[in-house]
Amino acid sequence: MSFVHIHVHSHFSVLDGMSKIADLIDKAVDLGMPALALTDHGHMYGAKEFTDYAKKVSKKYKEKVAACQEKLEQTTDADEKAKLTEELDSLKAKQAFKPIVGVEAYCARRTLYDKDKAHKAYRKSGKEYIVDSSGYHLILLAKNKTGYKNLCKLVSIANIDGFYNRPRIDKNILEKYHEGLIVSSACLAGELSQLIMDDRMEEAEQAAMWFKNLFGDDFYIELQRHQTDKPDADTEVYEQQKVVLPQLVALAQKLGIKIIASNDVHFVEESHGEAHDRLICLSTGKKMNEPRMHYSKQEWLKSPAEMSAIFADYPEAISNTLEIAEKVEVYSIESGPIMPMFDIPSTFGSEDEYRQKYTHQDLFDEFTRNEKGEVVLSQEQAEDKIKKLGGYDKLYRIKLEADYLAKLAWEGAAKRYGDTLTDEQTERIIFELHIMKTMGFPGYFLIVQDYIRAAREELGVSVGPGRGSAAGSVVAYCLRITDVDPLKYDLLFERFLNPDRISLPDIDVDFDDDGRGAVLDWVTEKYGKEKVAHIITYGSMATKSSIKDVGRVQDIPLPKVNEVVGLVPDKFGEQFADPVTQKVPKVTVKNCVKLVPAMHDMRYGMDDGIASMLEYAGQLEGTVRQIGIHACGVIIGADDLTNFAPLTTVKDKLSGEDIVVTEYDGHVVESVGLIKMDFLGLSTLSIIKEAIKNIKLSKGIDVDIDAIPIDDAATYKLYSEGRTIGTFQFESPGMQKYLRELQPTVFEDLIAMNALYRPGPMDYIPQFIARKQGREPISYDIPIMEKYLKDTYGITVYQEQVMLLSRLLAGFTRGQSDALRKAMGKKIIAILNELKGKFIEGGVKNGHDKDILEKIWADWEKFASYAFNKSHATCYSWVAYQTAYLKAHYPAEFMAANLTRNKDDIKEVTKFMQECKSMGISVLGPSINASFLHFTSDKDDNIRFGLGGVKGVGEGAVEAIIKERKENGPFKDTFDFFERINLSACNRKAIESLVLAGAFDELGDITREQFFVQASNAETFLDQLMRYANKYQNDNCMQGTLFDDIEEIEIQRPSAPVAPETSSFERLNKEKELVGIYLSAHPLDDYKTEITIACNADIGQLNDSAALDKKYGAGQIVVAGVVRSVEEILTKRNTSLTKFTIEGYSGEVILTSLTKKIQDFRHLLFVNSFVVLTGKMEYTWRAINAQRSQRDGKPTSDNPEEKEFSVSRIEELSSLRGKVGKKITLRFPLDGINSEVINAVQPYINAQPKEGQVAVELAVDVYDPVSNLSIQSKGQYPIVLTEELLSMLKSWSEEDDSRFVYFVEK
Repeated sequence: MSFVHIHVHSHFSVLDGMSKIADLIDKAVDLGMPALALTDHGHMYGAKEFTDYAKKVSKKYKEKVAACQEKLEQTTDADEKAKLTEELDSLKAKQAFKPIVGVEAYCARRTLYDKDKAHKAYRKSGKEYIVDSSGYHLILLAKNKTGYKNLCKLVSIANIDGFYNRPRIDKNILEKYHEGLIVSSACLAGELSQLIMDDRMEEAEQAAMWFKNLFGDDFYIELQRHQTDKPDADTEVYEQQKVVLPQLVALAQKLGIKIIASNDVHFVEESHGEAHDRLICLSTGKKMNEPRMHYSKQEWLKSPAEMSAIFADYPEAISNTLEIAEKVEVYSIESGPIMPMFDIPSTFGSEDEYRQKYTHQDLFDEFTRNEKGEVVLSQEQAEDKIKKLGGYDKLYRIKLEADYLAKLAWEGAAKRYGDTLTDEQTERIIFELHIMKTMGFPGYFLIVQDYIRAAREELGVSVGPGRGSAAGSVVAYCLRITDVDPLKYDLLFERFLNPDRISLPDIDVDFDDDGRGAVLDWVTEKYGKEKVAHIITYGSMATKSSIKDVGRVQDIPLPKVNEVVGLVPDKFGEQFADPVTQKVPKVTVKNCVKLVPAMHDMRYGMDDGIASMLEYAGQLEGTVRQIGIHACGVIIGADDLTNFAPLTTVKDKLSGEDIVVTEYDGHVVESVGLIKMDFLGLSTLSIIKEAIKNIKLSKGIDVDIDAIPIDDAATYKLYSEGRTIGTFQFESPGMQKYLRELQPTVFEDLIAMNALYRPGPMDYIPQFIARKQGREPISYDIPIMEKYLKDTYGITVYQEQVMLLSRLLAGFTRGQSDALRKAMGKKIIAILNELKGKFIEGGVKNGHDKDILEKIWADWEKFASYAFNKSHATCYSWVAYQTAYLKAHYPAEFMAANLTRNKDDIKEVTKFMQECKSMGISVLGPSINASFLHFTSDKDDNIRFGLGGVKGVGEGAVEAIIKERKENGPFKDTFDFFERINLSACNRKAIESLVLAGAFDELGDITREQFFVQASNAETFLDQLMRYANKYQNDNCMQGTLFDDIEEIEIQRPSAPVAPETSSFERLNKEKELVGIYLSAHPLDDYKTEITIACNADIGQLNDSAALDKKYGAGQIVVAGVVRSVEEILTKRNTSLTKFTIEGYSGEVILTSLTKKIQDFRHLLFVNSFVVLTGKMEYTWRAINAQRSQRDGKPTSDNPEEKEFSVSRIEELSSLRGKVGKKITLRFPLDGINSEVINAVQPYINAQPKEGQVAVELAVDVYDPVSNLSIQSKGQYPIVLTEELLSMLKSWSEEDDSRFVYFVEK
């Protein structure tokens, strides 16, 4: 007898089930089961994957059925016929396998709206429980499409409205949406079982009758038996089942309800029980050796034979599961795209008018012919296209939308190009509009242009110029969906929508960070909250995390776990590729055990803990661990989304708000008919917006950033000098280096660099620069290729170039050229071989040499995987250009915007502060009279720190200060401030923070220290001022009241006390505590000259050991800083270590040294001491151990090349006061010394030192990085040390990939 499991959990029962969808279906089919249900806890996350995989399996067996049928028809042998007939029946049964979509719901004991944690009750056992928490378990199965829709409704309501510890429905809502559902009473946690266990038999009978009355023969009573002999398994559940089962059967017999057997499946194979046990530990936060929750370890997908044996006394419980499977209809939850309805003005037209105006034949001709009206499809193909678009009824709506879209596009074209269009512009717009219409997507473009219009015009939100392939559309440009002209830059529409295949458009839109939420709110308001949702994401256990998780619950020592994890590669190399498919294996536990010898030895070694950890990690790997929210994907539906898919909520990490999301992720959500749109937040747009606001504030100028000249000389000068810190996409040191070499002069240069500066294509940059600079000739394999390669100096950089050249050389169609792009990018060999033949044939036909065509094709294949999307590169290069333009023309305003938008990232703030300094821009501290909320620039092009950046000062306090200043003028002095400021908005805590941050310093009447002088009653002067301010303001409020006739008493201002000035060091520390950085000065400034001369690196550089080792090798490194913390550590081996934190100009670093190694200098390390550290890069103890292991042939997870800065000497920084070096050594790599370098240093050699300057000996060391051989100059020359020289040397050493170093010998 066969059997169907109707109670099954996959790994989408997060951290409770571990079964993969494919494994469940494969096993069920192999066991001859006609169907299988999926009933995850409270959710339908896996339903789409479940039906998709079942469809895939059915297709596979359909092919096998056809092959077997063919064999059967051809054979004449009777025995062979009988054998094939039996095989054919088996294959047909497997082809007919039926997926049953369901859920294990939680039904509230009262209503889904009751969520009272104080409402409690007691079980028969005496255990107290919260009545509204969770709910009774209940299995719901979709019998048909109506049932599926109702299941979506119930799951959505349970999660959005009924969630209380679990997503809950109730009987009221179940009654409303019961149609098309099959129901079973579930496990011991079901209502019937719970009532029976509490001896409430009468209530159990009433509950059973309620379900029977509602669902009739579609309600079943479920039986389970989990007798176990597994170690560490739960045996109590079977004891309870033994008590409950007979009474469930009796109840079923009494009420005429059928019984079914189930196994509450949580894993696929019996051997998975131990891995599942560890999963439950992860779910409950317990370790294996702690008191914890257990399962019976019987919950695997048992075979029909196993289930029949368990329920041998109730055979009908087995056969009734087949009855359920037969009841379930075959239906599809898939749908073509169902476009949301865009509201077209009635003055333009309506569907009813179109139905009267156009016949079916009119629509047939319009939708099946090309843009020129030519017949291009056969009758059969044309009819199929009409059907795919939804039939004539839907075509009327599509045509109405298409005509309105065309109206907007032509109006936009006139604004973009003028009243008279070129033939190229006209033809392209006609073509694109036709494709949009005949693919059925005009509504999509109407919706996108509408919310972009609203963002700009109604909400004041900045919108990006476009991103991705959508920028290839001229219609999108005319509609202002994008802001880059595709025709000007050879951007292709078919890169976006291929006319040869219908695929959903995908337009990603960038909004400024602050405005993205406002646009989403606008969309939700317009289309209705029931039609808008975000998209869910699933986070699964990766290889390393699964090992760590299992290691933790098995209580394996962390160092051992880390040793194993360290052996897991980030990816496998090409040497592991399959010789046939050429595919490189993915990194999985299984593949690591197979391909990494050390992990193989561990998996099958003597350490049982490590071996089992790898075994069970491999079984759990890939299971869902958590859910999240897609970063930008949003669904806009044509109707209530729950008609298409279930919804749930996910808590937003930033806001803490519950966000409604679809339960199907972005990979499958569109296949049920929902339309996905991407709303992205781009911080650069916020920076541009902030900069424009700053310009208006400081200079009164309105900058139209979309109308700036594309050929601005100052902007290209900035790029050519590599001064790109703060600009978009071009600010990395490596990019700066290439820009200085390239000397870009046109926008196309920037597009190319944007596309090339990434792994792979970066190798072509030197050649690109050489051709631009004329050092290498520009050549073309075939002269006509210049048309599309001229802008990139003969080098193929973009995918669009390959597409255009395939058309130019070989006559490819638009669709074929896009197919070529995809096939090359994804290395689809079969398609490439087919297209290569067409390319060679078409090229020869056009008169080109076959050998040259072969070479071109080979070049394309080599570069195709690197070629970049020019549409995206162009759009983002335009945003980058806008930022560079602002920096070139309004440097203070632009840098202020950068500081504002990065104020919470101290590393970025420090970087921008240093850049301001190099630009000659002063960043002034916070000021009561001059600061606004954010960083701003003043009329003198200084940047002023924003009051909102001071810790402890809220936005309300800042707004109160600015408002008072605006209405009644600047504050004259401290007392004037206290007499005028709104003390409710600006409280004592805020004022204290402002004082300590220096915001009152410019008033000049009271020092920071005076505010905190304590009187005899322990009251500070700040407290006295607050008391005075309250009284002063209250008395002023009394004027004009009934108390006017009371004699006026003058309120005496408190006298400012005398206060000793604290050290600048203390002041600066407090300043940094409140504003995050040293603003008015730096503690090391007193030693700046000594540090410049004596040190060849900065403290912050010590955090990048690899870069230090590359730059300095075995050479000496000298740094200086202030000690922030010191700690003595005793290791397990009683080794004494000194751990200390030291801070410099560019950050801080934590260093650890053997105490005995620095014992002669240890007394110099104490908090706030100023020290100079001398040392060099040395192998870490982990690297030394790794080297030893390698020599002994033992596995190791540590890097044998790892190095760190090792301190050899510590001095007081003050000991350098007044001292200078006697010799400076400049160390150049062989390829790093040239005439430019020599000319830069020459003026300082043999020069006469001016007052305050000194001359020292100069030594030049030139070395070969390959052989490591070096030559040092024999004669020492005198060179004058100046700040300019040292600054220049430092800038050389800090260039990306620079191997130049210098050091001064004391």
